Amino acid sequence: MSETTPEQDGAGPREEADRADAPSLTPVSLTPSRRQLLMGGAVAASAIVSIRPALANTAASVLNCTIPVPDQGRSGNYIAPNGQLVPAGTPGAFPGTGRSFTGEQVKQAIRGRPLPGTSYDQNQAYLNYIRRLQRGTSGFTCYASLQMPR
Repeated sequence: MSETTPEQDGAGPREEADRADAPSLTPVSLTPSRRQLLMGGAVAASAIVSIRPALANTAASVLNCTIPVPDQGRSGNYIAPNGQLVPAGTPGAFPGTGRSFTGEQVKQAIRGRPLPGTSYDQNQAYLNYIRRLQRGTSGFTCYASLQMPR
């Protein structure tokens, strides 16, 4: 049999040059080298070093945030034992504190310590009020951040 030339098998001079420029199909290792692993570890370590201070600052700001009981827009209302706001003078309800509690004070109160300057029943009513806070209410973001695991 005779050999065919590129012109005979339908391949022109340009197609022949393309074949010569085509990359060889040698196997490529998908396993990272030791150097690549060390570089990846260095990147991860620097990310951890830069994230930890940010988390520490976040934790500190959570403990310093404040929760007014009740918020300023509802300061004329009393707080019932179940935490609902009721009209001033409602029997069995407590007047608002006129001040805000810090995140740290609320966190400790949730764990069993009383809120500063409150009796047992007032403390329970105020904690129930705080637990009932909803989005858009002053103090909600602070309380929600106390609930997030660290």
